[in-house]
Amino acid sequence: MVIDRATLLESKAWPIVEAQRLAERVARQPPAKGHVLFQTGYGPSGLPHIGTFGEVFRTTMVRQAFARLSDVPTRLYTFSDDMDGLRKVPDNLPNRDMVGSHLGKPLTSIPDPFGTHESFGAHMNARLRAFLDRFGFDYTFQSATACYRSGVFDATLIRVLERYDAIKAVVMPYLGAERQASYSPVLPVCPKTGRVLQVPIERVDPDAGTVVYRDEDGHFVEQSVRGGNCKLQWRADWALRWVALDVDYEMSGKDLIDSAKLSGQIARILGGRQPDGFFYELFLDEAGQKISKSKGNGLSVDQWLRYGTEQSLALFMFQAPKKAKRLYFDVIPRQEDDYASLLEQVPAQEPRALASNPVWHMYDGAPPTGGGNGLGPRGGQVLSYAMLLNLAAVVNADRPEQLWRFIAKYAPDATPESAPRLDALVHHAIAYYQDFVLPAKAYRLADARERAALEELERTLAALPAEAEAEAIQYEVYEIGKRHDFANLRDWFKALYEILLGQDQGPRFGSFVAVYGIGPTRELIGKALGGALLAKGGGL
Repeated sequence: MVIDRATLLESKAWPIVEAQRLAERVARQPPAKGHVLFQTGYGPSGLPHIGTFGEVFRTTMVRQAFARLSDVPTRLYTFSDDMDGLRKVPDNLPNRDMVGSHLGKPLTSIPDPFGTHESFGAHMNARLRAFLDRFGFDYTFQSATACYRSGVFDATLIRVLERYDAIKAVVMPYLGAERQASYSPVLPVCPKTGRVLQVPIERVDPDAGTVVYRDEDGHFVEQSVRGGNCKLQWRADWALRWVALDVDYEMSGKDLIDSAKLSGQIARILGGRQPDGFFYELFLDEAGQKISKSKGNGLSVDQWLRYGTEQSLALFMFQAPKKAKRLYFDVIPRQEDDYASLLEQVPAQEPRALASNPVWHMYDGAPPTGGGNGLGPRGGQVLSYAMLLNLAAVVNADRPEQLWRFIAKYAPDATPESAPRLDALVHHAIAYYQDFVLPAKAYRLADARERAALEELERTLAALPAEAEAEAIQYEVYEIGKRHDFANLRDWFKALYEILLGQDQGPRFGSFVAVYGIGPTRELIGKALGGALLAKGGGL
């Protein structure tokens, strides 16, 4: 659905808010280059990770929203900082000794330890592009090495020499005494060793475009800053990129607020300006600690995609980017079901509500049709990821056909071919069940009150028609809980989950029975009351 500009401007969805602010800036000062440039950064010393996905995805959301508010064309650069000198050898590399012999050199000057590309940096850049292409992002790849060596940065580098002292004055207060003694925004690349040198600069000559420094042997060297013979310290490097490329929008993590402020000051010294953007919150691990690449305490994209879909990952990245969120396996089921629910809402939503629906943004205004899981709802209930997990728990599933046997009863026309999203969820749910639910399953016996309630539930189900709808079943379950004096009905449902499923939470029980079947549910209750589930660990 096309949403008019006036309606979009009423939306509080964060991509639209960001795009509106950028559109106002562009209207005040249209870019001389003829387009608005969005940018994301990537450090290629390590593999692309879930944060890389999040930054490119979120930037794309703002870019798409901007295109709906402005006629100015846009471009997105994904920029690789591959001129950085390698400081340490990542633990997960082959040929680590070989890589270690090249410490200090730009990543694009180190042989590829994987043996597939002309350099370590080229290998990682190829992995980045493959990673982004996997998700269909529209971007232009940019290499720091190519920009330095081709002369793209040369004019701005001369400006760095002209304003060298002013740039140092901005950065020095943030450095310790030892670092202040050797600090220079310009890092020469040694012509003898190829290493990026962090050495004091003895003299700068803007007219000649050179710097003078002592090399590692103690000799004075005068060297051009052009053509890739130097790179800048990273705060100055960030500013260089903003100014030389005329970047209009770049977001970054909350941990870079102070660095971005310094880079913005340097950009202004160089005659440019800091891009628009915002600082997103960092992710937290299972224990509420910040995710760290070096600690490896986060979740990788491949790990997410073992248990969930690309759509659920995109939704997780879309929701509340300025709020710290736990990034762990247990968030995936909720994201899958939230995505399905949001997609189900699309056809009936008015434009104002649709503009705030994350799914509308995720699909650039053209979300798919056919239901949140590829099936239309039956009896008002969508076959959810949570439901699939609990079916897997009951039958101890390790094969998709075990779940499809029940799905076929619930939706006879559905097949893995006709409902590919649902089939993907089946595979993901089985993987999640096998890795996380099964190891933690712990059945228990019913106490006297619970036994009486379960016996009545079995009799009640026996009296219902085989095709009873989920709501009718749910009503009976509620009434049984009330009759057996469960003051808090949550305790009744928790008992059902613990006794029948071996876990402390589960699906809407009426919906579960509708999918699993009244007959199999009665059999499950009989096994639970007879102690068979406790003895065998569940499964039919």
